[in-house]
Amino acid sequence: MQTIYCIGELLIDFVAENQGSDLSKADVFTKKPGGAPANVACAVAKLGGKSKFVGCVGEDPFGTYLLDTLEKNRVNVTLAQRSKHFTTLAYVSIASNGERDFVFSRGADKKLEYDAVVKNGFKGNVVHFGSATALLGGGLNDAYDRYLVDALAQEALISFDPNFRGDLWKGEEGTFIEKCRHFVEKAHLCKFSLEEAQLLSGENDVEKACAVLHGIGSPIIAITLGKKGTLLSTPDFKRRVASVKVEPIDTTGAGDAFIGCLLYQIARLKNPHQILDDTDQLVPMVEKANWAGAITTTNYGAIPALPEYDAIF
Repeated sequence: MQTIYCIGELLIDFVAENQGSDLSKADVFTKKPGGAPANVACAVAKLGGKSKFVGCVGEDPFGTYLLDTLEKNRVNVTLAQRSKHFTTLAYVSIASNGERDFVFSRGADKKLEYDAVVKNGFKGNVVHFGSATALLGGGLNDAYDRYLVDALAQEALISFDPNFRGDLWKGEEGTFIEKCRHFVEKAHLCKFSLEEAQLLSGENDVEKACAVLHGIGSPIIAITLGKKGTLLSTPDFKRRVASVKVEPIDTTGAGDAFIGCLLYQIARLKNPHQILDDTDQLVPMVEKANWAGAITTTNYGAIPALPEYDAIF
């Protein structure tokens, strides 16, 4: 079993209790652990895989709570850092259709400092770049870019999920696209929502979007389409993998559960790069990943809702 390194933010999701409305109507919130890369690390570990989280939280009770949560979920946090800045917060409300309304209060995640020691573990493993905040600037942005160079030099399998949050990039979408395309160019596997695929490719048609994104560089693309399943694409084939029917109550973490489950399966290969030469394995892997994403939507909060091994395999 290879190790999956997850780089980016670990934060507090304050989830509104009066579900079915937007944040403007919320007045009571429940604390939940979150952050896309941390969610992926937990998704891998809860399935029985090996994951390491690389990110920064504050030297405050929230930061302690978050690191404790990752450890309880069997994630290795020895590479995590602490900062005097407050732990990053996100306020989340769930609409009646299960979609999210987000507001971020950014803190310690941007203070991550590049650590050359981290790259020593990349060789032969998987490195996942799935941060929603890394491209916004700060030390995390610098570390993110440098770890990409390290992952390439160490011949790790590279996974990228842009985790676009519109509220964070209003008026700066062009900058987001430019920064993301650099990662799409280098990554072996990219996971996108439909909105992200359209934004980064400039194409509304999903298959045309795949063609553009393959042209940029990534040989394997998975576009999650909610109830319509997942479009799995390589330069040689495209396959629509059916979704799993559930009654969603909270979509938070579903995409992270999907990519976490997919990476877990890839990391079980003797050499993760095998997936580039034997893409027939990808379809059953994506079927399992769809299950993981669907199960996660049936409970509130990201990390608490992630499935264990026996629920998928």
